Amino acid sequence: MKVIVVGPRGKMGKLITQVAASRKDMELVAGIGPKGRDYIGKDLGAIAMTGYELGVPVTDDLESVIDNCDVIIDFSTKEMAMEVLDLAIAHKKALVCGTTGFSPEEMQRFTDAAQEIPMLYAANTSKLVNIMNKLLELVTTTLKDEIDIEILEMHDQWKKDAPSGTSKEMGEIMAHALGKELKDIAVYGREGASPREPGTIGYHSLRAGNIPSSHTVFFGGMGERLEITHHSYNWECFARGACDCAAYLADKEPGFYTIKDVLNL
Repeated sequence: MKVIVVGPRGKMGKLITQVAASRKDMELVAGIGPKGRDYIGKDLGAIAMTGYELGVPVTDDLESVIDNCDVIIDFSTKEMAMEVLDLAIAHKKALVCGTTGFSPEEMQRFTDAAQEIPMLYAANTSKLVNIMNKLLELVTTTLKDEIDIEILEMHDQWKKDAPSGTSKEMGEIMAHALGKELKDIAVYGREGASPREPGTIGYHSLRAGNIPSSHTVFFGGMGERLEITHHSYNWECFARGACDCAAYLADKEPGFYTIKDVLNL
């Protein structure tokens, strides 16, 4: 399948390009950078540091190359992602989006796009994170109001959104297991006199250095505590997962797909 990577100079785009270039089932046909960047017009392999040139360009004009691809992989910014989404719909191209920080209204646009294109949105493309999500659902469904739930997530100093998209997804899974909506029970940090409200899910976000990604969910009971944690050592696990998502869409009809479909969870 022919693939376009959006944001090939970014930490995720670079790794996705490297992984896609190494796969026999994928052919990279272009990279898309923001307008005005000094690497526009250069070879995608050189920009993504694959160690060799790929013979395909990095451009800031997605529309000029979009018809050459089967699927677009986008882990860029939410502003750029909205432009990519519109073009994917207009040209009927499959789209994998892993960008986070969208408003509910923006997320609805991805859901609506599934009526016209194969659309796969994944806040986290790690296999182990998504297996962790199944464990969180199991614990919450089993214990319900017997436990208090707190989420601690850590990322690098450059991450723009907080809490992370992954931790929001975890919270939504657990909230639904409780028969509630996350927006009604989430508590973001505490200060001063702030006793814990039963039935809530607490969020705590750390940003420091170059921490790749770390999520811990605490289930607090009386006299005992269960912690479920995922640490990524680097972003390669997410890049491999993103390429697996793109390969999954190869023969799919329009629809809204998730990483659960890819992993058969």
